[in-house]
Amino acid sequence: MSFNPADKIQDLQYFGEFGGVNPSISDSSTYTFLSAKKMFDTFEGNAEGCYLYSRHSSPSNLYLGQALAAMENTEAANVTASGMGAITATLLQLCGAGDHIVSSRTIYGGTYAFMKNFLPKLNIHTTFVDSTKLDIVEKAITPQTKVLYCETVSNPLMEITDIAGMAALAKKHNLKLVVDNTFSPLAIAPVSLGADVVIHSLTKFINGSSDTVGGVVCGTQQFIDDLRNVNDGAAMLLGPTMDSYRSASILKNLRTLHIRIQQHSRNALFLAERFEQDGLKVVYNGLPSHSGHELYKKMYNAEYGFGGMMTIDVGSLDKANELMELMQHRNIGYLAVSLGFYKTLFSAPGSSTSSEIPAEEQAEMGLSDGLIRFSIGLDNDIERTYQMMKTCMQEVGVL
Repeated sequence: MSFNPADKIQDLQYFGEFGGVNPSISDSSTYTFLSAKKMFDTFEGNAEGCYLYSRHSSPSNLYLGQALAAMENTEAANVTASGMGAITATLLQLCGAGDHIVSSRTIYGGTYAFMKNFLPKLNIHTTFVDSTKLDIVEKAITPQTKVLYCETVSNPLMEITDIAGMAALAKKHNLKLVVDNTFSPLAIAPVSLGADVVIHSLTKFINGSSDTVGGVVCGTQQFIDDLRNVNDGAAMLLGPTMDSYRSASILKNLRTLHIRIQQHSRNALFLAERFEQDGLKVVYNGLPSHSGHELYKKMYNAEYGFGGMMTIDVGSLDKANELMELMQHRNIGYLAVSLGFYKTLFSAPGSSTSSEIPAEEQAEMGLSDGLIRFSIGLDNDIERTYQMMKTCMQEVGVL
């Protein structure tokens, strides 16, 4: 990598209006003007540094957007009220009636449902493919295709997409490559690999405390301006606006992201190696046994490791539920959806975060009933955590 995203975040310096080391929170929905002409200019997008209405922009949201753009090495960013707000606004900005999307088949269930069930109402259709096979991706491209869509590390199967390879296809066919980088902040920089737009659910690792829902779209200044356009901007007109207090909270947490990601990665690698040695069916991109291990290493910033996400297949949904309930009872973590929390979170994605995907499609992509998705926490003594988890697995007959 040619830059360290954590350094770029650190180099940003904001002052509160009274000299505070944190920028002041703008607790206003609307902003005053000293002249009617300045209000008109702001409506037209010609008044740099002026604020009109918080659905369009606010100082707090702008600060967070600048920091996230620095992290992803893009010209600009627009924060949204949720990750889905970022995804839906992006796709609706890039596609219109009659257009087509080629998407990875293993993606977050909400994204899948939006593409599969909602977009056809607008005459926008999606072909879902195995994005780890670039020849299959290219075969799915039609004259109507406008967007290639993937997740850097897929949810929940942990498949790795060749971002540079996808970017080459996008360029060849004059398409936009949109990458959801939620699982791998700091570690992977999709724009540096050729992606056009990068999306995050800020709810997850970037915020890290499971107390805020948010999203971001990172891209060129022109694309972000298009999203915010008062006449036809999807982010402006659909209204997925982040609250200023929430954006200020995420900005504070963003400052420690590099430390947290390193610890998540260390802990996940430790557990994955141990459980693989114990004979469990572990999928973690930090293991040499992972099909995308070498590809990920070519793309990643080694300082931040392989991330905090892993899966273990325990054979059946009953076993998965029994194990998760016991681990929660033993205070190892929480039986909960989402990820990036300081405690370990675990869920059976086939019946939760990927439940929007029909059972036959889950089976085709290899998403089994017994699969448990783990978001590994920031535990200080990971050996102790391993022993506690192993005991639970032995008690329920997984080991």
